[in-house]
Amino acid sequence: METLTIRDEFIKLGQALKAAGLCESGVDAKFTIQDGLVKVDGEVEERRGRKLYDGSIVEFEGHKIKICKG
Repeated sequence: METLTIRDEFIKLGQALKAAGLCESGVDAKFTIQDGLVKVDGEVEERRGRKLYDGSIVEFEGHKIKICKG
C-alpha cells in the first residue's frame, strides 16, 4: 500500500488521485470518480469533493493509497 502525505487537515478525492499519479488531470479524476471506479474506505465514492482525512484509504485499479497527515 502506498501512502500520500498531506500537510492540511484533509485533501479532496480528485486532488488525491492526481497527487498520487493515478489520474493525469483533474478532468480525468472527475470522470473516473463519477463512473464509480474509485472506493474510499471500501465503499464506492462518486463525489470528487469527498474530503479524505488521515487514515482514509483510496482504491483504484488495484492500487491502494493511504492518506497520512505529515
